[in-house]
Amino acid sequence: MVDHDLVDPALLPDESAIAAVTLAELAAGPHATSDEQERARRQDRLQWAAATWDPLPFDTEAARTYGRVFAATKAAGRSSRTRLADLLIASTAAANGLPLYTRNPADLAGLEQIVTVIAV
Repeated sequence: MVDHDLVDPALLPDESAIAAVTLAELAAGPHATSDEQERARRQDRLQWAAATWDPLPFDTEAARTYGRVFAATKAAGRSSRTRLADLLIASTAAANGLPLYTRNPADLAGLEQIVTVIAV
């Protein structure tokens, strides 16, 4: 989502959704920088995303799916703590039967049996 404007639109689906966890990450973004210009850019991104999508909630099914995501991440020898938000987003996508489009597919290695990860 952070680099949405840098991704070739031909690589993206006609319809899309975001996870509430994604919106939470975007909401934290402006507070994570002391650069005024960057803070304004991040605030613009947050407002654009909030106006564009109704985010998918991290609900009971996503929570159940997270158990599988956690186990797969551990089995792959990776820490679930360092990329917690990404794993919660992956859980939300999987719980809703949706593929996950990302510029960082390596962050989701080992989850191929749970969620379809599409690199953009």
